[in-house]
Amino acid sequence: MAVGIFCVAMFCFITLLPHLIWGPGEDALSLTLEQGGVGDSTDYDVQLIMKRKTLCRAGFNDSLAGAECYSPGNTEESGIAPAFLLFLAQFISGIGGSLYYTLGTSYMDDNIKRSKTPALVSVTYFMKMLGPAVGYSLASFFLKVYIAPDLTPSITNTDPRWLGAWWAGWAVLGSLLLFMAFLISMFPQTMPRTIIRRREARARGEQVEQSASSEKASLSDMIDTVKRLLKNKIYMCNTLAAIFYMFGFMPFWMYTPKYIEVQYRVSAARASFFTGSVGLVFSAFGILISGFVITKFKPTARCLAMWNVFVSIIAVCATITYPFLGCNESDMQSRQMVLHKDEVQQACNLNCDCDFVKYSPVCSEDGQTTFISACHAGCRDFAMEDNKKIFTDCSCIPSPIGAAAFQLSEDSIEVSNFSVQDLASNNDSVLTTSTPSSFISNLPQFLGGRAFSGPCPVDCTAMFYSYIALVCLLKFTGASGRTSNFLVSVRCVSERDKATSLGFGMMLFSFFVFIPSPIIFGYIIDSTCVVWGKTCTRKGNCWLYEGESMRYIMNFTAAVFVAIGTLFDVGTWYYVKNLQIFEANRDENMGTKEERELINVQRADNGELAKPIKVADRADSE
Repeated sequence: MAVGIFCVAMFCFITLLPHLIWGPGEDALSLTLEQGGVGDSTDYDVQLIMKRKTLCRAGFNDSLAGAECYSPGNTEESGIAPAFLLFLAQFISGIGGSLYYTLGTSYMDDNIKRSKTPALVSVTYFMKMLGPAVGYSLASFFLKVYIAPDLTPSITNTDPRWLGAWWAGWAVLGSLLLFMAFLISMFPQTMPRTIIRRREARARGEQVEQSASSEKASLSDMIDTVKRLLKNKIYMCNTLAAIFYMFGFMPFWMYTPKYIEVQYRVSAARASFFTGSVGLVFSAFGILISGFVITKFKPTARCLAMWNVFVSIIAVCATITYPFLGCNESDMQSRQMVLHKDEVQQACNLNCDCDFVKYSPVCSEDGQTTFISACHAGCRDFAMEDNKKIFTDCSCIPSPIGAAAFQLSEDSIEVSNFSVQDLASNNDSVLTTSTPSSFISNLPQFLGGRAFSGPCPVDCTAMFYSYIALVCLLKFTGASGRTSNFLVSVRCVSERDKATSLGFGMMLFSFFVFIPSPIIFGYIIDSTCVVWGKTCTRKGNCWLYEGESMRYIMNFTAAVFVAIGTLFDVGTWYYVKNLQIFEANRDENMGTKEERELINVQRADNGELAKPIKVADRADSE
């Protein structure tokens, strides 16, 4: 178990290595005041392009349009080495997690009374669920710190381009895990009280089954154990139910912050806070309360299985409800940005050359229209006001004064208070007014409005909190079934097969949940992308998702898998009718008072018999 925790600590340190080796990256450095977006380039023309890389390039030398592809500051490095490090870290974490959770859970169950298992298991899961809550809070804290803490960012943490100090938390967690590995290594293979309890059972003539840790392992024994597990109907139904349930909910555990950002326009830090600190607290209390209820009332196996069926039905209903908790304003903003990228560029930003401009949304000065970037808005210049960047001369944004000044008719052009010649001279452009179309083609040059950094604000508060409330309800009910699921899984197998059953189940989860589910749902999410970025050599990251399509496809697909898991829960309920979860009262009372007085436990100390200890005296001392 200590080796497993040590492996997870190594996972944390290896995960932060990419930042220590390659640094924050040029994209992050270009958004700091110290770097100014110029990089190390000494070529004046390339520097000019770098400074104006988010602006409309109409009127600039076309040969410089792709200059950033050859800029030393933007040369694309191979991503093989960082990806290999992250893969290696995950591989080591998988080894460590398997060692700790399979052996650790079996170790805990072997060394406590069956009557106390639900309460202690619920406390264990409670602490394990509070861990992610603390982790999300830690992530929320560090994501508010810029990825390069020693530099001053030119944007705020509400900007979609913000990159937080993702690497800092891994250093903290790795150090704590190393300390915990040392503590775990000091525990004995079997707790003294367990040895005493087993000897007492043998003294009463009861058969005590040895755990797998006390037997010599062999390949043939492992194969025989796996065969027994595959033939165990209760174990397989319970495991398959958990597999399909986790498969359906894997995207919510992995992509919920992204989902919240897309659907409700919430910052990454706030999304992480609600996903972790709020949602996981409900999960923690759900499993804690369920554990103490099971300990007190000691329900039968069928009651526990029926509760799992009820929890799965609630999960299916909630997942089907999610698509209808969308934000119309957010959906309209997404469609608006797509419109200005695909259609409007034929008119107002046709020559702006925005193909390689990265996602950096701006909002028109009237607060109604969001553009993918200042380039897509046709902005040709910018100014700084109160340390805020304001883009000016935006051809796709009509000026409030200009819009009121011009009235266009079908055959003629009427200008109130100004003449076309005056406007042309003021803008150093020559307008041909022979036809209205020629005038309109030059109109954006002197009717450009202004834009502000960041997307236009949308009000999704009501739907956002409705979604969070449903998530909390689902997490509470879902967590309440964890203890009952665990009890069924460890009681339906023999003592010697317990550790192997937990490891075999984790292997099935890895092959059929942890590997395929993120790939499948990642593909589903990418299929809803409507605006892809471009790099010099390949397609870049997704800039914009179609929120409505994401809601329906992702949630209904998840609901199908959870519904299949519900069917296997029904199968588990059918087969557990004769399964005994708790031992008889004899285990609880350890026999009558007379029996306890007569039983003496002898312990070996350097080959000599120690002084007999009465069970009653030992109980009082403990």
